Formats: sequence, structure tokens, C-alpha cells
Amino acid sequence: MKVTYGHMGTLTPIIEMLLEDLGHEPVTPDRPSRQTLSLGAKYAPEFACIPFKIVLGTYIEGLKRGADTLMSGGGYGPCRAGLYGELHNRILKDLGYDFDFIFFWPPLRKPGHFIRQLKKTKAPHSWGYLWRSFKKCYKKLAVLDDLEMLAQQIRPREYKPGSTSRAFDQAYRMMRQVKSEREIKEAGEAARQIIRDVPHDSEKEVLKVGIIGEIYVQLEPFANFFLEEQLGHMGVEARRSIYLTSYARHDVLSTKGDMGSRTLAVPYLAQKVGGHGQNSVGDIIRYAKQGFDGVVQLAPFSCIPEIVAKSLVPQLSKDYGIPVLTLFIDEQTGAAGIQTRLEAFVDMISQRRSRDLGLGA
Repeated sequence: MKVTYGHMGTLTPIIEMLLEDLGHEPVTPDRPSRQTLSLGAKYAPEFACIPFKIVLGTYIEGLKRGADTLMSGGGYGPCRAGLYGELHNRILKDLGYDFDFIFFWPPLRKPGHFIRQLKKTKAPHSWGYLWRSFKKCYKKLAVLDDLEMLAQQIRPREYKPGSTSRAFDQAYRMMRQVKSEREIKEAGEAARQIIRDVPHDSEKEVLKVGIIGEIYVQLEPFANFFLEEQLGHMGVEARRSIYLTSYARHDVLSTKGDMGSRTLAVPYLAQKVGGHGQNSVGDIIRYAKQGFDGVVQLAPFSCIPEIVAKSLVPQLSKDYGIPVLTLFIDEQTGAAGIQTRLEAFVDMISQRRSRDLGLGA
């Protein structure tokens, strides 16, 4: 099979490695661009969110490059994302594309369907071989998560603007090339050292901002206008509420989600509303308790779970004394507008910290 799939942050090389392990030819998607988004928006329903449109555009680009199979997964419950696989399939078939579609529901929600799709994907390999490949992919994913968190920590403290991002790109390319568990371990240490070696002031006190919201716009830099880098260059340490390893533990391999965040959310939102809506409420409280200076909520325009969470933001900010900036994103959103709002938000939380420390406005 020649398989393509959606691009979502650092997950892309993991799927590429898994497909190669199983003897398939990955048609690895490039990082999404304005052209990708325009292509998806052209054929998507108007009500569809920006992740739907970006992924649809990515599929079309992959099919044009010769892919004969699409691979995707989806949530289960109130969020519309559970319907997106079927919608993508129908739109692309109506456009005349001929392909197979391998779609994974969460394994604990529809185990029979999940196993049937795995059988189709792993053939002719054994279940043991597939398990070993999964374990290796998870180890590589854990290294990539570590590299992202390390870059988020160092970027606002770097002496030369852009040096951390360049180091991360070098480390990412190194990790993308390795295949075996031994190589992953050795390259992981070398990649971490590349980022640690960025000249920076480790003692510098910086603002800290938590990033919450819908998973795709959190994890895909193109979809959030490279928010983490923008904040880092403004002297802010960013920390996401979702990393791929934690998502695998809490959402893919569990039906309960992140119970820490959900428990915190219960006094304000006692039931799941789909997507990461309930988690977003709990994550605001968690970041406030951890002493963060502010929170940025990222949401696709029209995302109902995040709209529900947004309705509770004023009360949460009042009760926990933490400013929250909500950014709803669609294909009409402009980079300049995002940057302006971020600059104003960072200026506000900076003045707030100075006032709290008795340093004046």
C-alpha cells in the first residue's frame, strides 16, 4: 500500500516509521501550507472546522502524489470529529479519487473494529511484530515530546533569537532518520544535547503561559500560527496541555481522558461535552494552581466543546486570578491579528506580574 495521512506536529515521522516497518510505502505529508488549507476549504462543507479542512487538503495532496490508501483516526462521542473520517471519504470519492480508507476508532470504544483495521494494516506480520513496532514508535515519540518541552523551556532564555528553533529543527531531522531502538536511544541523547547547547541564560526569570484547547490546533504549528515560537520570542515559556505521549495514555488507551484535569473541572463542568472541552476547563485551573501567568485557549472556529469551555472562562479567571486569551481560528484568520493579540496579552500579564511583585506598572 502507498499510504498517506494527516500532518499533525511531530506525529508525522512516527506514522512514517510504523508504515515502513510494516512494509508499506508512506506518502509522507509535507507540513501544511496556505495552499493546503485553500484546497481543503474549497471542497469542505462551510461549517467544517479548520482541522477538517487542513486534513482534507493534505489528503488531496497525497492522492495527487500517488497514494492509494488513506489512514486516519477519530474520536468517539459528542464531538463532530467522530464523523470526519466518513465525510472525508465521501467528499474524496465524489471528487473521483480511487483509494482505500483505513480509519481507526479508539481501541477501547470499538475494539472489534480497531482489531480488524489493525489486521489490514499489519499483514502479513505477526501480532508480536506489530507490538514491538508500536513500542519502538512510542519510545521515539517520547523523545520528540522531550525535545519540544526542552525547546519551550530554552527558547525564551536564548541569547540569539531563533537559535533554539534552529537547534530543534536539527534535532528533529536527526530523530526522523533513526529506526532501531538502540539508534533512538543514542540519537535521543544527542538530540537533547543539541538543544541544551543553545547559548541561553538558565537563571533568567520568564513569564509562563499554558496552552490549552482542541488537540489539532495545539499540536500542528501551521494551524496555530507557530504560537509556541511566537511566545518564546516574546520571552514567554509556553507549555501545552497536550503532548502526544500523554494523549496516547489518557485518550487512546483509556476511555476516561486526563482524570486530573477532568476532576478539577467538575465544579464548573461536570460532564464531558466532546473533544477536549472539559479538559480545557480543568487545565485552566491546573495552570493557575501551578503559578502560571496566563493561559491561551486555542480553538477551531465553531468548535462546540471549546465554545462551552470559553463560556466558563470569565468565572474561572475571576475565581483563580489567571488571565485567559481565547483564539478562535479558521481559514480567514490572519497571522498579523494573532501576533497583535498575543503581544497585547503578553504585555498585560507582564505588567500584572510586575504589579504583584511590587515593581510598579
